[in-house]
Amino acid sequence: MDKVFSVSEFVSEINALLAFPVAIEGEVSGFSVNQGRWVFFSLKDEKEEAIAPCFMVLQNLKTPVEDGMRVRVYGSPRVHTKSGKFSVTVERVEPVGEGALKRAFELMRKKLESEGLFAYDRKRAIPRFPEHIGLVASRESAACGDFIRILNNRWAGVTVHLRHVQVQGEAARAQVSEAINYFSTPEAPAVDVLVVVRGGGSLEDLQAFNSEDVARAIYASRVPTVVGVGHERDESIADYVADVRASTPSNAAERVVPDKREIALQLEAAADRVASLYEALLVDHQHRISVSVNAIFRVLTGQTDRYFNLLSILKVHLGRFGDRLVHYKNAVDLLSRTVANLNPERLLARGYAIVRSGGAIVKDASRLKKGDAMNVRLSNGSVEATAESINL
Repeated sequence: MDKVFSVSEFVSEINALLAFPVAIEGEVSGFSVNQGRWVFFSLKDEKEEAIAPCFMVLQNLKTPVEDGMRVRVYGSPRVHTKSGKFSVTVERVEPVGEGALKRAFELMRKKLESEGLFAYDRKRAIPRFPEHIGLVASRESAACGDFIRILNNRWAGVTVHLRHVQVQGEAARAQVSEAINYFSTPEAPAVDVLVVVRGGGSLEDLQAFNSEDVARAIYASRVPTVVGVGHERDESIADYVADVRASTPSNAAERVVPDKREIALQLEAAADRVASLYEALLVDHQHRISVSVNAIFRVLTGQTDRYFNLLSILKVHLGRFGDRLVHYKNAVDLLSRTVANLNPERLLARGYAIVRSGGAIVKDASRLKKGDAMNVRLSNGSVEATAESINL
């Protein structure tokens, strides 16, 4: 007879038998979140109308899910001890089919947009001339090769720090987000801009770049980030979050560094503008100097003419003054001669004498009386005399 199990032993035995990984595809039904932690839903088989109950932790749900969406779940079957109910404990959910992928994309886009991850005012400008570039890509991919080739053709002297990742498949999402986060850590090389590239593919191929983990890693990046994923027509959630969106990996290289030929032309044009400005400035200064010199010359000429006029007037007055000096000199000379001629000393030298009586000069002999004392002044000396006789 077979072994008799207790209920708990039986459930444990069943769970031991069921402890193998499974992947199940179906349509989501009855999707709900309990207590903000637990996710419950069922997978329906459209053809047979079979149902597989599913349970998972909300933290593990990396893609938006809603009823009617076709998904593939990865997990393991289990019978719950207390309820005896069968369910699949889900570790990962992936949308399946173009319709489900587009719907998941739209739900994720709306969710992150409502949180402000796409806000334009948080977009950062990338440096004009970066010296160090962080690159998240698959080293074997054509996208990586195209990016580096165009980068080197456009601009030299840039150091590229490549962080190799898988860009497709189950591990891609975690590797891409971890690589982006790495460049914001102290251990990473200091880079001026971070670039994430991947070549084109189907919507399913690009799922890593539509994931919430990658979007939040780009949003949290301390370095301005450029995303060039897929072809020009492709869009990803990573594009919306990035500071700069490039249409292709090649365009990402064009957005990150300038074209050396364009810079050479710009420098040449700038040099021409500077030369023109300098020439115009020189002409302007020459004109200003010429105007100033002419003004100074006019002032000096006017002052010189004024000084020459004053000098001419002064010469006229000096001439007149000289003439008056000559006139006065002649008058003085005449007076001097007259005075000299009238000098009594000269008369005395000619034999005349001056007679004084009582201290007065005697001009009339009738004024003397016999016996009056007189002083006779001669040219050389004087004589005291007495009037003896008076002759009239």
